Amino acid sequence: MFDIDISELSRRSGVKASALRFYEEKGLIASVGRRGLKRLFAPETAERLSLIALGRACGFTLGEIAHLLDGPDIDRSRLRAQAAHLDRRIEQLTRMREGLRHAADCKVPVLADCPHFLRLVKAAGHRRRRYRAEAV
Repeated sequence: MFDIDISELSRRSGVKASALRFYEEKGLIASVGRRGLKRLFAPETAERLSLIALGRACGFTLGEIAHLLDGPDIDRSRLRAQAAHLDRRIEQLTRMREGLRHAADCKVPVLADCPHFLRLVKAAGHRRRRYRAEAV
């Protein structure tokens, strides 16, 4: 199979050329040469871009994706850890969704008087403070 230039890889993958150059800079993909001023990539780079897109959709950072793809196989323990993280996030989002549905259907005249809604607001504030503290 023949190498493809950056514009063709962009067309095939749906990833902008600027993003491809950024991914190359970060070591996620590698060009195999140049044709004039255009970078050339092996055709299988499109498959690697699909793996990168899957990793992003699963919540991995680009650095984590680079680490996962660096080697002969993907670190399965890291995949399990991310799946557990997603499970926790799904549970949290499910509770939030149910809280919002309750608030939308609550019969109290003023939503700020609904105890269930107030618990949802308080929990959101607590999570925000916790994430802020973890970021420091």
